Amino acid sequence: MTPDQWALAGVLAATLVLFLWGRWRHDLVAVAALLACVALGLVPSADAFGGFAHPAVITVACVLVLSYGLQTSGAVDVLVRTVMPTGAGPSLTIAALTGTGALLSGFMNNVGALALLMPVAVQVARRMGLPPGRVLMPLAFGTILGGMITLVGTPPNLIVSGFRAEAGPGPFLMFDFTPVGLAVAVVGVGFVALVGWHLVPARKPGVEGFETEAYLTEVRVHEESKLAGQCLREVEDRLKDHDAQVVGMVRNEIRMVAPHPGRRVRAGDILVIQADAEALAGVLGSLGLKLEEAVEPEEDAEAALEEDEAAVPDEPSQAGDEAEAEEAPPPEDEISLVELVVLPQSGLVGRSASDIELRTRYGINLLAISRRGQRSMRRLRVTALQAGDVLLMQGQPDAIAEFAANSGCVPLAERALSIPDRRNALLATGIMGLAVGAATLGVPAAVAFMGGVLAALVLRTVAVRQLYQSVDWPVVVLLAALIPVAGAMEATGLAGLIAEFLIDGVAQGHVIAALVVVLVVTMVLSDLMNNAATAAVMCPVAIGIAVQSGVSVDAFLMAVAVGASCAFLTPIGHQNNTLILGPGGFRFGDYWRLGLPLQVLVLLAAVPMLLWVWPL
Repeated sequence: MTPDQWALAGVLAATLVLFLWGRWRHDLVAVAALLACVALGLVPSADAFGGFAHPAVITVACVLVLSYGLQTSGAVDVLVRTVMPTGAGPSLTIAALTGTGALLSGFMNNVGALALLMPVAVQVARRMGLPPGRVLMPLAFGTILGGMITLVGTPPNLIVSGFRAEAGPGPFLMFDFTPVGLAVAVVGVGFVALVGWHLVPARKPGVEGFETEAYLTEVRVHEESKLAGQCLREVEDRLKDHDAQVVGMVRNEIRMVAPHPGRRVRAGDILVIQADAEALAGVLGSLGLKLEEAVEPEEDAEAALEEDEAAVPDEPSQAGDEAEAEEAPPPEDEISLVELVVLPQSGLVGRSASDIELRTRYGINLLAISRRGQRSMRRLRVTALQAGDVLLMQGQPDAIAEFAANSGCVPLAERALSIPDRRNALLATGIMGLAVGAATLGVPAAVAFMGGVLAALVLRTVAVRQLYQSVDWPVVVLLAALIPVAGAMEATGLAGLIAEFLIDGVAQGHVIAALVVVLVVTMVLSDLMNNAATAAVMCPVAIGIAVQSGVSVDAFLMAVAVGASCAFLTPIGHQNNTLILGPGGFRFGDYWRLGLPLQVLVLLAAVPMLLWVWPL
């Protein structure tokens, strides 16, 4: 190996390790890899940011904008209302729901498709008496499978098409992915609906309502509380009636994890209590406690009191009475508790309630956090949120809905199927259809979908102020940063060396075996890191294997596309898997029970189809 090849191999190895570690965001890791390649002279500095002009990157951004128009217009509700059966059994209902998710994912962002159908899945699970996870996991896997049906179904397909264009034969067209992708998706959805959903672990079965793990809630002990002066052992005995327990205490801003049972509770102490959402009201009412998020800090309260005293006139005025009436809190029947799940691309990820200024900006409270698999013992105000967290929010429904829409959260409640704007629904569907049709007729995908975005803005199916909010920028930056790195793999000859090793050392010179190896390796990498990154790394290797074997690159590139859309073994392989982690009550090791047989089935279905549709 040459020094450049060793250097690039080191950068790629470090990048893969950082992807698997998961401490840093994938887009930051990709940018770091790009800058390292520039510093080592592996990527010319003039070409470092050429990935942002790559057609695949532009197309991904445009498809995300058009997908947003479909989500907000109500067009999807019409489809769901049409295809969802009434009075059918679990298998048929799950098949209809999963098939709908797969169909939507073929033409829109698959995370958006899952987010739209999650409330429907929860409703279906409740009606069927099933644990939510047994409907959510098939739906998530179906939306992942649906992405391989068309060129714009998922970013890896666009990356694969771009590499084919650079290799010589030209880019794949809109429905070149359909024969293989549709066959695999039908087989996968059929298996999940008829057999697979039985394999999903049943978490908290038979409980009415949508289930989450116990919340960690902060409550303040005031002077009139029944707990003031009691020791924690006595407090624990009283909390047992509500299936709750004290897991921590905060006194004078000093946090105590698992405080001694003999410690006495004082007025002003903050207790960290673990309790189900349904038990919170009973805990607060019977013990005379106040939610910490509902208590103003002492300094702020004193300052407000001083300001009020200075501002109050000697005699009341009509204007003052009107202001007081406007600032009066809303009636209790207008206050609701809503569970929201944090989307992977949400702006809340990595931020705390203090960072967001919930009470100041939206007038709502974060009462508790449910995080499957671990319990954070930090203060609620400063706990950094993660994708898949379930948040218990308190406030007026309109305020919570506004917060959910602005922050990238999905309400875990029944959502009435309706069309907010029939005109926009028809226009959004028509614009997407025209863009797809133009790309099918040979118009470059980037041009066709950019034209669709322009039409959406002119016809106002997507508001101009929402244009940049609708783009998943981490994915765009990830693609733009990794495309030059992947180009360096070909330029330095490293892709050829890896291809030679896979052909001679693993496949033993058999071309079909090499195709299977490419598909399996891509599947494994996609289970462990971002699927777009997997496609960018594997495409040069796939092309190298095809060139050295003297066969067409098409089957190998299609194998990469299929493998990149088969992340079913872990919650970190795909954003949709992460999204259902908390709402489904899953643990890290729950995914392989359905995911492993599904991946084996995909392998058995994909290889013959690849050889038939794209002969070597």
